[in-house]
Amino acid sequence: MKNSFPLPSRASCANALRMLAVDAVQQANSGHPGMPMGMADIAEALWRHQLRHDPADPNWLDRDRFVLSNGHGSMLLYALLHLSGYDLPIAELKRFRQLHSRTPGHPEVGVTPGVETTTGPLGQGIANAVGMALAEKLLAEEFNRPGHAVIAHRTYAFLGDGCLMEGISHEACSLAGTWKLNKLVAFYDDNGISIDGDVKGWFGDDTPGRFEAYGWTVLREVDGHDFAELDRAIAAAHASDKPVLVCCRTTIGKGSPNRAGTAKVHGEALGAAEIELTRAALGWTAAPFEVPTDVQLAWSARERGAALSGAWRERFAAYAQAYPELAAELLRRCDRNAPLSAATQAALARACEAAEARAAAVATRKASQDVLQEVAPATPELLGGSADLTGSNLTDWKGHRPLKGTATGNHVHYGVREFGMAAIMNGVALHGGYRPFGGTFLAFSDYARNGVRMAALMQLPVVHVYTHDSIGLGEDGPTHQPVEHASSLRLIPGLDVWRPADATETAVAWREALRRPDGPSALLLSRQALPHAGDGRPRLDDIARGAYVLRRPEGERVALLASGSEVGVALAAAALLAAAGIPARVVSMPCMDVFERQHADWRDSVIPRHLPRLAVEAGSTGLWWKYVGESGDVIGIDRFGESAPAGELFKLFGITAEAVAERAHALLS
Repeated sequence: MKNSFPLPSRASCANALRMLAVDAVQQANSGHPGMPMGMADIAEALWRHQLRHDPADPNWLDRDRFVLSNGHGSMLLYALLHLSGYDLPIAELKRFRQLHSRTPGHPEVGVTPGVETTTGPLGQGIANAVGMALAEKLLAEEFNRPGHAVIAHRTYAFLGDGCLMEGISHEACSLAGTWKLNKLVAFYDDNGISIDGDVKGWFGDDTPGRFEAYGWTVLREVDGHDFAELDRAIAAAHASDKPVLVCCRTTIGKGSPNRAGTAKVHGEALGAAEIELTRAALGWTAAPFEVPTDVQLAWSARERGAALSGAWRERFAAYAQAYPELAAELLRRCDRNAPLSAATQAALARACEAAEARAAAVATRKASQDVLQEVAPATPELLGGSADLTGSNLTDWKGHRPLKGTATGNHVHYGVREFGMAAIMNGVALHGGYRPFGGTFLAFSDYARNGVRMAALMQLPVVHVYTHDSIGLGEDGPTHQPVEHASSLRLIPGLDVWRPADATETAVAWREALRRPDGPSALLLSRQALPHAGDGRPRLDDIARGAYVLRRPEGERVALLASGSEVGVALAAAALLAAAGIPARVVSMPCMDVFERQHADWRDSVIPRHLPRLAVEAGSTGLWWKYVGESGDVIGIDRFGESAPAGELFKLFGITAEAVAERAHALLS
């Protein structure tokens, strides 16, 4: 139904964004008003006139994606969502940054309807956007058919100087240019100010030249406060066959008479007196948190959004009639909570059974590749990759299709870009349609760590494959030998860290990682061959519980706990102890995180308190003391490694069957 109010000016619509941000930050006495005030005109040009979205259906499959990479300006996004008609009432804006509100300090996916990704750590939002644009392009190539373009949306991102200073922007945006992600449009808020002041002293990059070198189309010197210029820039962006950076010259805090253009407006409330001056300068007469009716109506996207999503559903119905199997598969793959396909489940079962039946010594990185060889052909949603270590991580499989230069294929060569890889995979998972995994050496997980943390925070089903998991990699030395990394990753809430002891545990780890819809998993895999740990008894379901008893002799007197390559050491030590008349239980603990989610009765049955306990792992010892208690003991490595053959290193650090048996003797005495 058409309204009878005169159409307000575009400036009035933009000022509504400015003042909602100003009022919310003032009420919370916390937040960042400068960016929302400076980017309000750009937001009006994009959201009111170009963005394809439906506030009544925030998860409509073919909606445009919008990413606020400079997430400290979250009130801009909350104001946009509120005014557009999302389920974000004014009461929530008044509760900005308060406990359990839907307007947290930085945007959080799953908390606020319409928020596509959690942003705040600068640079990761634009990297997520690259992942989203990649997923869109791959899905379009895979599912669209002549006359049936059911995947045809764009990804837009706002970003600032801070995002561009962070190195991850280089990693991700370089790939976006290489992949020619022409559905990606980024708006650079070029206001020249960061927290410490004028950026000229520490950010002298030729940003347009940098992005042109990446292979982007760059629109230079766009006036970020001129609606006509912005409209022309967006039209030009849509016509490009490359990703586009729109360089918008803006004034941070625009509208504030005394703070505009200064660092003072970046992260502080304006204060009552300056707010009154700002209202006067903008000609804004409405009370705090009030928006004139004509402006509200001009902003509402509900009618247009319903028409857009409705038209798409009609197109999808025609597509489903013409290609019913493709339509069903697309919907399944874009539903994160949908179970794995029957083909994938059967392939995983075969992989687990084959590994256990084979009972061979094998490096767990190779065992991982064996799983992929069985599972990947049956799982078209798998999108694998490696940070220039494919031949070492073994993340490829026979018949994989490399993605090189153009967006085709199911295996990504990320280059030496661990952080970019992690954040791009997050964007792919957020978009839907693919289950991404990527590999590097465990020691280099440090480069990717904040991206891994964000996957856990957002509960994304991403799989990180980390090989060369200990001093067992040998001669490369301490720069490449992980010591603290397994424990460090285990400290990330919501990340399941698997360190399998043999091929069977590796297959189960993959099975559980792919079954998991609500969080990331990390697989820590060995370079060296590890012996088969099973003794013929069924153990697949026990492995899936995170820890289980591998050996349980009569009259047991001590328990040996281990993970990964040290399980074989513990088994050999148990044999030595048995020869000396000391029966020893052996517990394999492939995943502490999963084990901690088990019932207390199970945990106590696996690690009984009445037995003295000795843990062994070729890494930091700290987390193991929880399981052995004050009277127990831990064998590990609390210093950096050495460059030498693996066998010599294990002897040097006392991680041998003989050394473990000796420490068990000492524990009992």
